[in-house]
Amino acid sequence: MPARKPGGDCPHCCAEAAEAEAHPDHRAQLNALARIEGQVRGIRRMVEEGRYCVDILVQTRAAHAALQRVERRVLKRHLETCVRETFERADGAERDAKIEEILALFGCDAAAPQGD
Repeated sequence: MPARKPGGDCPHCCAEAAEAEAHPDHRAQLNALARIEGQVRGIRRMVEEGRYCVDILVQTRAAHAALQRVERRVLKRHLETCVRETFERADGAERDAKIEEILALFGCDAAAPQGD
């Protein structure tokens, strides 16, 4: 697998790769991230003001759900671009490495027996 640039760039996107393409564009997530930032600032204010626990929890759950939506969108784009590119051009070892990378990201042990 090609070396990664600092910051965790996708190997297929590294400038060193012979067939390097631009990183997938995630700018569509910026509005959602700005809203999440506002939610988190609001939660902080609630804590500073000593607001009711359940009110704070409702807001933290909403912010968490919003982050999960961003995560799903970025993951979808990653699968559609970086992973697809690896599976189209790479050998079995690189494909396996890409699968391991995704499993590790989600805390899955690739060595665990199937059917758990």
